[in-house]
Amino acid sequence: MKNNIFHLIIFINSLLFIGCGIYSFTGAAIPVGTKTFQVDYFENVAGNKPGSTVEPGLDRDFTLALQDLILNQTNLSLVKNDGDLIYSGQITTYRVSPMSATAENTASQNRLTMGVSVNYTNTKNDEDSFNQSFSFFYDFPADLQVFDVKSDAHKVLLDRITQDIFNASLAKW
Repeated sequence: MKNNIFHLIIFINSLLFIGCGIYSFTGAAIPVGTKTFQVDYFENVAGNKPGSTVEPGLDRDFTLALQDLILNQTNLSLVKNDGDLIYSGQITTYRVSPMSATAENTASQNRLTMGVSVNYTNTKNDEDSFNQSFSFFYDFPADLQVFDVKSDAHKVLLDRITQDIFNASLAKW
């Protein structure tokens, strides 16, 4: 009797572990046969737009953040050329704008906005490919300069935008 219960418990646990193998905690739905991805350099062209500025190093930081996110949340290998999934694009917006005013008509809060245009190509399933813009913002007190909040702001902006790109391309959220 104990032997039968023991075998039943092992059988049920085996089914649970097999079932869990299909689920991804990141929610990634990687197409069958996909083994590699590439992230091309995201050039910062934000300075070409009125009101936007070019932040030195932001292009490198964004490219690396997107690579790291995909590496950490999937089992795909990063390649320089001929990836099964290809991410390319540009940083199109990087600007600070006043958000709320005081009674003296001065800004009490500023908003740093970053926007990225992404070309995603899925060579295994062309229907999943897209060209889409992603953006996010970081609000900070007007008595501070961007330099004062840059580290925190960039972390928030890069985390959010790269996660949105991941969700649109691989999680289908």
